[in-house]
Amino acid sequence: MMPFPVTTPGSRQTPPAPKHCGISSPISLAAPRETDCILTQKLIETLKPFGVLEEEEELQRRILILEKLNSLVKEWIREISESKSLPPAVIENVGGKIFTFGSYRLGVHTKGADIDALCVAPRHVDRSDFFTSFYDKLKLHEEVKDLRAVEEAFVPVIKLCFDGIEIDILFARLALQTIPEDLDLRDDSLLKNLDIRCIRSLNGCRVTDEILHLVPNIDNFRLTLRAIKLWAKCHNIYSNILGFLGGVSWAMLVARTCQLYPNAVASTLVRKFFLVFSEWEWPNPVLLKEPEERNLNLPVWDPRVNPSDRYHLMPIITPAYPQQNSTYNVSVSTRTVMIEEFKQGLAITHEILLSKAEWSKLFEAPSFFQKYKHYIVLLASAPTEKQHLEWVGLVESKIRILVGSLEKNEFITLAHVNPQSFPAPKENPDKEEFRTMWVIGLVLKKPENSEVLSIDLTYDIQSFTDTVYRQAINSKMFEMDMKIAAMHLRRKELHQLLPNHVLPKKKTQSTEDVRLTALNDSSLDLSADGGNSMSVPSPPSAANTGPVTGGNGHAPAVVAASGTNVQVIEVSSQQASPSDSPGGASSEGVPQTASQPALSPLPKPVITRVVSSTLLVNHPARPSGSAATNIANPIVGV
Repeated sequence: MMPFPVTTPGSRQTPPAPKHCGISSPISLAAPRETDCILTQKLIETLKPFGVLEEEEELQRRILILEKLNSLVKEWIREISESKSLPPAVIENVGGKIFTFGSYRLGVHTKGADIDALCVAPRHVDRSDFFTSFYDKLKLHEEVKDLRAVEEAFVPVIKLCFDGIEIDILFARLALQTIPEDLDLRDDSLLKNLDIRCIRSLNGCRVTDEILHLVPNIDNFRLTLRAIKLWAKCHNIYSNILGFLGGVSWAMLVARTCQLYPNAVASTLVRKFFLVFSEWEWPNPVLLKEPEERNLNLPVWDPRVNPSDRYHLMPIITPAYPQQNSTYNVSVSTRTVMIEEFKQGLAITHEILLSKAEWSKLFEAPSFFQKYKHYIVLLASAPTEKQHLEWVGLVESKIRILVGSLEKNEFITLAHVNPQSFPAPKENPDKEEFRTMWVIGLVLKKPENSEVLSIDLTYDIQSFTDTVYRQAINSKMFEMDMKIAAMHLRRKELHQLLPNHVLPKKKTQSTEDVRLTALNDSSLDLSADGGNSMSVPSPPSAANTGPVTGGNGHAPAVVAASGTNVQVIEVSSQQASPSDSPGGASSEGVPQTASQPALSPLPKPVITRVVSSTLLVNHPARPSGSAATNIANPIVGV
């Protein structure tokens, strides 16, 4: 018997379906028609070129690697037991086991994907043993490369590459003398007397196992989830850290769809997925089972008890105790973007059902860089590759804070961050520097009774950069020359920073009707037949400025002091919705530096930290927060 659950193509591990799964009765028990089966086969053929279906040879390789790792764990635990003078009878049966979770355990991993694993040990094996003697044992293994321990992480982990497969190993010590081979981690009594780090480590396996236990047909669930995950990645809405959904959240949405249509095949389930969640009345939670109380005094998601849970916009609740909301990062903008994508997916699958489109249309990526008229580009740089890797991880984890601030601006309707990052051009070609950028699309609200909109983003950018720098310093990660900056670009200016392959071909832009007026030595007014202004922080190396006035003689947008300059960029008053065509009629100016006497390409972006002493005037009042819609009955779902 395998020491861990695996999936082999063609195998059917589906138990007999219960009367119904989930917290409500199914919507339909209809059996699949012949056309549904044909569409499902076409879906499988469409998925193959995307590499989401692993070959049998590669799967067997993973199984072999996990068997070797499982043997190493058992051997290590026996050695620890002997060193702690346990009785021979106990040592003989002490056990220890590697469990898997995440995409591999769900059976939806892709080619080359990593494996999430959990090392479960008996009570006499400490976490310190895992990060010392087990780490040393792995170091001596010839097939192990790139070994590194992250002991201080929220969920401590050992990362390694075992025979070419990347593996993340968590650790949990149970209050048991031995670890039996048939241990079921879904047993809530295992959580008694455990420290919080062990509970967190167990959570991934417990949630994954519950999901598989709660779907009526595992094979149909897996194929549907493969399709939905690929669709989400193609449409740039697969990222928990940036406020979209991560793998476990997508799995729970697909599992709920399977519960509502227990006899449907994958082609039907994909269509019903879009139907259900394009019409879902958020913030009503998605639940796979009724929450249960275990009296273990662990915090669980419950808006009746926890006021902060009432602000969650798109709650998807994990089925294992302690129940948590897996989507607490979702913001107003990311939820809006995802719901719109659900509706588009429903329309496309309806066309597929009517034979008016092929499955490939569902996986066509939308043109993010044609969708909006205004963008904010965030740039992060560091002098070495190692520092850059850490710096980018920190900056990316905080971008949702900036999106949240932008959403509260009364003139910003939507702030859509693209989860894909891009290498940024070097500021100095002769200097060793590693740079990454992210792009946020903006939808602006046209002001009433005015042709001019002045938006001041200095406070938002400053708050974001201060947060990042503060955490970097507190965690002792910060190094000199780790920098961040933000800049505003229009759609037609993106080509000056982004790689050509991500942008559609464009017509040559005209510079007619663009006028340049120097307001003083350190700021510019760029206008295109009058319009809106957007204020963003500029380098502190520039001279101090007095009040900066937007075009048409309107009130100043910002006053900057203590070495912080502000650049005011005039933008067209003809605001574009996300569906606006790229070939708008208005001319769009190109930002310039004060030293440039004439129009020229966008200056190389300067990375800077906004100093904390920037003073804002005429700044619109900012709401303290936006609550989600009131939940009449917070534990309601369909």
